[in-house]
Amino acid sequence: MHTTLDLSEDRQTHPPVARWEVRYRHAVIASDVLSTLCVVLAVGALMNHRHASFAPFSIAVLDLVTIAVVLGALAMGRVWNPVVLGQGAEEFRRLGRGLFAAVVALGLGALAVGIPGARLWVFVVVPVIALVAFPSRYLLRRPLHRARNEGRCLLSVLAAGNLDTVQDLIKRTRRAPHLGWRVDAVCTIDGRGTAGPEVDGVPVVGRLRGLAEQVRRGGYRVVAITPDAYWTPRRLQELAWHLEGTGTEMVVSPGLMEVAGPRLHVSAVLGMPLLRVSEPAFTGFRRVIKGAVDRVGAAFLLIVLAPFMLGVAAFVMIDSRGPVFYRQRRVGKDGAPFTIIKFRTMVTNADRLRSQLANLNEGAGLLFKMRRDPRITKVGAFLRRYSVDELPQLFNVLGGSMSLVGPRPPLPEESAKYGPDVRRRLLVKPGLTGLWQVSGRSDLPWEEAVRLDLRYVEDWSLALDAVILWKTFRAVFGGQGAY
Repeated sequence: MHTTLDLSEDRQTHPPVARWEVRYRHAVIASDVLSTLCVVLAVGALMNHRHASFAPFSIAVLDLVTIAVVLGALAMGRVWNPVVLGQGAEEFRRLGRGLFAAVVALGLGALAVGIPGARLWVFVVVPVIALVAFPSRYLLRRPLHRARNEGRCLLSVLAAGNLDTVQDLIKRTRRAPHLGWRVDAVCTIDGRGTAGPEVDGVPVVGRLRGLAEQVRRGGYRVVAITPDAYWTPRRLQELAWHLEGTGTEMVVSPGLMEVAGPRLHVSAVLGMPLLRVSEPAFTGFRRVIKGAVDRVGAAFLLIVLAPFMLGVAAFVMIDSRGPVFYRQRRVGKDGAPFTIIKFRTMVTNADRLRSQLANLNEGAGLLFKMRRDPRITKVGAFLRRYSVDELPQLFNVLGGSMSLVGPRPPLPEESAKYGPDVRRRLLVKPGLTGLWQVSGRSDLPWEEAVRLDLRYVEDWSLALDAVILWKTFRAVFGGQGAY
């Protein structure tokens, strides 16, 4: 359930809160409310028709109570906070927490009141709301991200820090415009840039000392503070005071490590704010849930895709001589070797021919890739383009050697060359898909592929897995970066 969204750009110059932000937030709220209303009324009517234990009055009461509790839980969970809307996994994480809180509240209420069949209602209606609300949120993101890729619906950012960190921020925002930031101006310690009055084409508008005045003059939506020796705790506090009432959000990058998501916690000790970084969760309840989702999901997909996979197997056999499946040793969790299963996409002696093609390698880092690899069969080229050759890896997921989402499974000769930092990829199970899959696949530089895998290991969450799985379908059907 989603609403029509008009994302035309505002005519005002850098308004503190642009009209498209207000419209987008209202569209998200309307989508959640409509999803809740439609699901509650539809499920209520269905259960009233099929279960005589529900009296019409009870259904009406359950409808009203459920709507109030679900929307109240979403509001209290700050799922409509503009800061998290339209980007990243945090939006979906908050939505999931809000719906879970609604389940708990309704379940306790059902036990206390004792309405016949109320517990059945709770464990049917809220999951159905989730099945509607999550896709609706994603559908709303699509036009927003398209607009941002076209240079519209972006938050105007003033970056303030040393040249290196400011330049890094500019590059990152340009690589990922869908996140919604556009650096329009820069302030540095001396008011100078890397190329005269500019940093990568962005004008330097002043010094760090006059940052608050530049914000009031330019009306920037975000002030991004990047590391610099100038930024003492006292100066940051004074800047925050000066920005009060301007409608500008102040964002401070600690610049210490690339850790984000559920591992970061801000707390106050003796009046001093501390940024706590918890250990990455490689065990525990969430990992049990992930393992269960992996096996159930793999079994379901194998059943659904069985006819299609049989057809692919027939085409592989007809196209060239050799076995249907290709088996290869890979390195899994904690460095344990396992055998990966794929549809064969190359001629049978492909491994022996690789040494003859070594000087034609187009892959980054330790990867061997060729855009026009002569070893690939005609059917294999199609299977690779749409990642159909990866489907048999569902058997690996079902067997427990792989996960639906995780880092790319490396070859033994690749992992043997890993440094201590890159070996952290092996702390979790390799995945059928991952951040590398939805971010460019074979087109990614080796360093970027490693960074994405390490980011997944450090910041893993169930919500991040859900976002990656959702994005995988778009990357696969578009054939992006596959060869």
